[in-house]
Amino acid sequence: MLDQNMKTQLKAYLENLKTDVQLVLSLDDSETATKLHSLATDIASLHDKITVIEDAAASERKPIMQVVNPAKNTAIGFAGLPMGHEFTSLVLALLHSGGHPMKIDSEVIEQVRNLEGEFNFEVFISLSCQNCPDVVQALNMMAAINPKISTTMIDGGAFQAEVAERNIMAVPSVFLNGEVFTQGRITLSEILSKVDTGAAKKKAAVLNEKQPYEILVVGGGPAGASAAIYAARKGIRTGVVAERFGGQVMDTMAIENFISVKETQGPKLAAALEEHVKEYDVDIMNEQRASAVVAAEKTEDGYIHVELESGAILKSRSVILSTGARWRKMNVPGEEQYSNKGVAYCPHCDGPLFKGKKVAVIGGGNSGIEAAIDLAGLVEHVTVLEFADTLRADQVLVNKANSLANVTIIKSAQTTEVIGDGTRVTALNYVDRVSGEENQIELAGIFVQIGLVPNSDFLKDSGVALSARGEIEVNAKGETSLPGVFAAGDVTTVPYKQIIIAMGEGSKASLSAFDHLIRTPVPFSKSEQVA
Repeated sequence: MLDQNMKTQLKAYLENLKTDVQLVLSLDDSETATKLHSLATDIASLHDKITVIEDAAASERKPIMQVVNPAKNTAIGFAGLPMGHEFTSLVLALLHSGGHPMKIDSEVIEQVRNLEGEFNFEVFISLSCQNCPDVVQALNMMAAINPKISTTMIDGGAFQAEVAERNIMAVPSVFLNGEVFTQGRITLSEILSKVDTGAAKKKAAVLNEKQPYEILVVGGGPAGASAAIYAARKGIRTGVVAERFGGQVMDTMAIENFISVKETQGPKLAAALEEHVKEYDVDIMNEQRASAVVAAEKTEDGYIHVELESGAILKSRSVILSTGARWRKMNVPGEEQYSNKGVAYCPHCDGPLFKGKKVAVIGGGNSGIEAAIDLAGLVEHVTVLEFADTLRADQVLVNKANSLANVTIIKSAQTTEVIGDGTRVTALNYVDRVSGEENQIELAGIFVQIGLVPNSDFLKDSGVALSARGEIEVNAKGETSLPGVFAAGDVTTVPYKQIIIAMGEGSKASLSAFDHLIRTPVPFSKSEQVA
């Protein structure tokens, strides 16, 4: 199952095992089961602390491999074949079950260990989903720490009947004790906030006690990471508050235009960004979303205040807004109702769930045509609907799409409604903008790829000037309409939403913020002014 190169690398990792680990197999007569048995045998041959046990009664779901620590009575399940993006999840499960230290704070480990109750997590994934491993690995660590927590990764491609029965139309989909827990990317901290209700309040209280920053960066994407590094290199107190580090880059699969790097993947680049930022003395505050920015002239202490949805307030002499953008929605009837029930925004993540079915891609730009090409290898048929009378994608992509027998491109098509049966998408309505004719396409999935919307909603009452499109208006120095507040990246009016441009804009905004700081006195409270 594993080639010699993979065996050599895995054997080196497994030298970190400190305790015995069992691979408990519950198999059927499927091809996946045969491969899973071969994988388990290969792994066990690499270290004498690993043994394989076949026990058909160990699980009703088959085929499955459970990574078990018999001494601690912990179990981590892999239903299906954990290869592709999930092979790393398997390796980490082996190491953590075998006593190798986890790269998480001791406080988090204690919080997981002290959770009360029984928690049975099930995570439905696709092996091509770049977001799924983060969720799987977070839950796997919880299960390795606390024997009252069990978790199973379930490959939707291998368990299509169960996927259909539970109406799973997007991954990752997480169930807790048989009930829907969450869909989409979620971090360990966010999981704990949902199951440990007092955790969010405790975190907000800690944030409220933080001393003011010189530069506070709001957003952890390429622009925010660049801004933080440039600020920290000046030796000033720097903070980054972000909903998730990496931003939308985490949802980007192939990156081939990042200069000096021939090709990479979004999650890999995001991890490198975070690692680089952590090389400096930067206070990173993840899983936090800004809800408002209050100008220094309106506060008692003279600092700019950034209010968070958690209720915490962070203070800083200057602020750099780099909150990025999100996928634009169609805003047609049925879209919200069937979101994650056939309406999707990530073809890499959710495409495998529509294997052998008919789907549509909305949008004829690079993202849309790339999605169509990607999906064509999985689904029965792809219909691309483009509003304009011409495609905006690069010609090389258009040529490739046109060469595929199961891809149809329709231009001058205005999507008007998503149709479903109450549980999932069944069709899509559109109007031919030339003839006015109304049409309906029967399908199972709709992938929306029509551009970006800036994440600037929280600024509408802040005094920060926004364009008609909702982008933050900035000048050549990255300055906004509020003194001391700068902005960079996809959330701004700077044209061309590209990673490399966002990085340059982030560094420029940071240098401008530093220039502002050296020309501005340190704030003091209004009561001090009166005295």
